[in-house]
Amino acid sequence: MTDFHLTTQHTEGDLALAQVSGELDMATAPHLRAHALALIEQGHQHLILDLSAITFCDSSGFNALVGIFRCAQAADGTLVLAAVPGRLARLLDLTGLNAVLPAHPTAAHALVAHTRTQDTATA
Repeated sequence: MTDFHLTTQHTEGDLALAQVSGELDMATAPHLRAHALALIEQGHQHLILDLSAITFCDSSGFNALVGIFRCAQAADGTLVLAAVPGRLARLLDLTGLNAVLPAHPTAAHALVAHTRTQDTATA
């Protein structure tokens, strides 16, 4: 396994922000998925994944993101990506997932967007 790290940076109510770093591949994708699903089960059905430190993502990593997205939806939540690396962004574009899986330039932008969405929903 490569130098893979997953750290929960922020949790508040139904929101969790986790930073993913290193290579997201066949060996590490199950760890990402398990961590994300645990956050959902803990009541944080709205997830932001900060991918700014991802150095590589293969099809296993891509599939893990799709699986997390589906699980978040099943829990009436969302998955939002932040700082998506170029190759992964192109893959999201090619597959059309960019239409349903929002991405923001930074985790801070994603947090602001989530706050605005929540404020609009409660207004």
